[in-house]
Amino acid sequence: MRVTKANGKAEYAVVENLKKRAGEADEKITEIVRTIIKGVKENGDEAVREYTVRFDGGVPKKTVIEKDELQGYLELVDESFKTAITNAQTNIYQFHLRQAQQSWMTTEENGVIMGQRVRGLKRVGIYVPGGTAAYPSSVLMNAVPAKIAGVEEIIMVTPPGKDGNPNPKIMAAAAVAGVDKVFMVGGAQAVAALAYGTEKIPKVDKIVGPGNIFVATAKKLLYGVVDIDMVAGPSEILIVADKTADPSFLAADLMSQAEHDVLASAILLTTSSDLARSTMHEIDRQVKMLERETIIEKSLEDYGEIIVCEDLEQAIQFANELAPEHLELCVSEPLKYIGRIDNAGSVFLGNWSPEPLGDYYAGPNHVLPTSGTARFFSPLGVDSFIKKSSFIYYTCAELRKAKDDIITLAEAEGLTAHANSIKVRFK
Repeated sequence: MRVTKANGKAEYAVVENLKKRAGEADEKITEIVRTIIKGVKENGDEAVREYTVRFDGGVPKKTVIEKDELQGYLELVDESFKTAITNAQTNIYQFHLRQAQQSWMTTEENGVIMGQRVRGLKRVGIYVPGGTAAYPSSVLMNAVPAKIAGVEEIIMVTPPGKDGNPNPKIMAAAAVAGVDKVFMVGGAQAVAALAYGTEKIPKVDKIVGPGNIFVATAKKLLYGVVDIDMVAGPSEILIVADKTADPSFLAADLMSQAEHDVLASAILLTTSSDLARSTMHEIDRQVKMLERETIIEKSLEDYGEIIVCEDLEQAIQFANELAPEHLELCVSEPLKYIGRIDNAGSVFLGNWSPEPLGDYYAGPNHVLPTSGTARFFSPLGVDSFIKKSSFIYYTCAELRKAKDDIITLAEAEGLTAHANSIKVRFK
């Protein structure tokens, strides 16, 4: 990792370097995905099967797992995992339950009634990777808020393992989270099947969940046909630390994100040059003990940075500019600054709230905006799975009172048919 002293310019060069990670979508991949989408739209299950054989080497014997079958997978995982996933589900449920919105209605003395109806989407699709990047925690983070929102049916798609069987831990998580049905299919063909529907796979209203570049590209191309959660970029962590922070903690937390991907970014903002040096030493020491050492080292070399700031005010200002996915405040009084953080996906306060706590267990969602989009996007939540519609009831007398204003506004916009819709009622 490089150490940079903040001077108003050097730190912003880091931002420009991070922007290069996204770049333009690979035209070859985009064209392949377009072909897959077109094939599935036109030929349904036949195309899904063809692409699955082509890309995965074959179709599993069992392609659908019903809800009652999912419970059996809880018996195939060890007790420690079952306990952990159940406890995590409880925390995630309790946190997201507070996000639930209610329909409302107001009734005025003049007889006017207005309100808003809030309801869950009818059917949602969750994509879950099933190979080496298998994430049971993502099943919980996507399915639990959908259940709270009142989604009628949750469909999960996930590719089988190399042996043709589903990942037991993913299936166990699906059981705990309340998934209704699982289809053993992955890739862009699974996303297209969810978007358009096939004879076997039902059409959904929204697709959520992480996936490889083909899955991400398919979601992006199909947005509008179906809603999606977000187009996620590489993972990122930004840590703001003062001299009271523990360098061994900082090093471990930076590497916890760097291990995701060679494109992941891990940045430390600190007011202490000594802490910067100590953290570098800790990274060198700890990385040798980690399985994904090569990925971590490449990530830190290309997109890692330690920036020494003049004070915490400068660090906070830069943190808001960067708008990171994960932000840790490893400072002596973290609660003092929570009101100052305007742009971040999720904020972790103090030395005992490391980022993996949020990834797996505490309750807040780990599906977060990346690549600076925390400036205007929010984490996945119950709101992501609802739709709202408003309603209006006016009496003749009240419309009469409002008619002149409405006609004036309509005619100002040149929409005479709008104005006539009002006039015709009072001839």
